[in-house]
Amino acid sequence: MNSHLIPIFSFSLATFLVWLFIIPYFIELLKKYKIGKQIREEATIGKAVEFLKLHKTKTGTPTMWGAIILIIVFLMVIFSIVLQKFWFINNSLFNQKETYLALFTLATVGILWAIDDYLNVRGIGRTKWLSARFKMFWLLVFSWGGAWWFYDKLDWGSRLLDIPFTGWMEIGIYFIPLFIFIIIATANSVNITDGLDGLAPGLLLFAYGVYAYITYDQWLYLLSTLCVSIIGALVAFLWYNIKPAKVYMWDVGSLALWANLWIMAMLTNTISVLIIVGAIFIFETISVIIQLTSKKLRNGKKIFKIAPFHHHLEAIWWSEETVVFKLWLVGIVLSAIWVIVYKL
Repeated sequence: MNSHLIPIFSFSLATFLVWLFIIPYFIELLKKYKIGKQIREEATIGKAVEFLKLHKTKTGTPTMWGAIILIIVFLMVIFSIVLQKFWFINNSLFNQKETYLALFTLATVGILWAIDDYLNVRGIGRTKWLSARFKMFWLLVFSWGGAWWFYDKLDWGSRLLDIPFTGWMEIGIYFIPLFIFIIIATANSVNITDGLDGLAPGLLLFAYGVYAYITYDQWLYLLSTLCVSIIGALVAFLWYNIKPAKVYMWDVGSLALWANLWIMAMLTNTISVLIIVGAIFIFETISVIIQLTSKKLRNGKKIFKIAPFHHHLEAIWWSEETVVFKLWLVGIVLSAIWVIVYKL
């Protein structure tokens, strides 16, 4: 067995076991402080009547669980630093060459949306959220900073970039607006998909499995270890998130974990792979855009009964379990297809 596989799988198992042990205690803590899911009654245009009918029973279920995922992952990073200090391992997960960008992404995106989630569950402020303008401004700052880091520090301006359906191109300074566009356009994809018990975490699990392999194949062993640590956390989370869900991930986890996947796609130059593996997330976002455009241009007429698409499937009388398992099946197939694209 490759010597790198032992620490990789050890961290995954450790994360899973820690999670599985502490989750019941955190569930009780969240219930005690009434940090629970609030079911939306307002749609972007009009009332969310059909959505409220489908999901009213989920009100009060403990949420913000994505914050715990991130905390456990960072505890594993600290644990690796301690192991390195005492010479049990050669490198910790806090490594400038491989994991700085990924950890920075998880921390910065996670903190912002943890604040946003907390304002919502507590009903603080006029809108009960951070303002859309502030969040867009922050995303622009974050994406610009990431683009500059890739372009200047990692010299991506002189590298060939894998452009989906086009091939390898040297795009120079245009890498910066491309990076910013990708982050802004897809920022809410997992958040939008995170509407049914187990759906988004399961699809994230498949995507991180793909990138655990890609990073390993490219000798980025620490980044691969970080991926499997997240996988361990997601598996334990799914244990309690499959219907009937006892906890929900919410924005703090969904946005941070998705943004981190895009950083990994950039680091490994596999944008086309992530577009395939994350196709369901991307389509869910497109379904919302289609719905809003239709309602604005066609006097309130809708394309879907409810957007995003997974709620439309519910509204046409698919059970929640059927929607989740069938979209998981699509996610598994898409994750298999990446092998063909990645190896070409």
